[in-house]
Amino acid sequence: MAAFYLAPTTFVKAFAIENVVPTPIPKEKLAITLNGKLLNLEVDARITILNLLREELNFTGTKKGCEMGQCGACTIHINGKRTKSCLQLAVANQNNTITTIEGLAATEQLHPMQAAFLKHDAFQCGYCTSGQIMSAVACVREGQAKTRDAIRSYMDTNICRCGAYQNIVDAIEEVAKTGAKI
Repeated sequence: MAAFYLAPTTFVKAFAIENVVPTPIPKEKLAITLNGKLLNLEVDARITILNLLREELNFTGTKKGCEMGQCGACTIHINGKRTKSCLQLAVANQNNTITTIEGLAATEQLHPMQAAFLKHDAFQCGYCTSGQIMSAVACVREGQAKTRDAIRSYMDTNICRCGAYQNIVDAIEEVAKTGAKI
């Protein structure tokens, strides 16, 4: 069998950057309901829901943290369940309902969890706050806020570098005790 051989100069010319033609970025149609509004989009098939929200749709309340699903700063609700948006491709959310911190309150009045976070000073720098609040709402909604230990356990996937954990638990506990429909 004959071996294939390319002279070094031929190889370099064949794969020189000016000979490479980039392919178009693949686009996919995506229909989502975002904070109560139906959106029909055409998106880069490789974009995460986090980057779609922040960079394409200008919903910057959802924060970029580690982009590895470890810190929880990017937490949103997809179909009512808390989700780390940095780990989800946007196209995997066809016909899903997405709620971000911007859509949490149904009116101009703060959501009960947002109000409790303010009351209990459950934030310092504020960077993690939107993710903390979105997880806190899910914690109460899913019935995981029965005890302080249960709250701490549920919230352990959200990191606060400022250490406002005690105040966060206080805020969640207060909302859970009020029985507010969230």
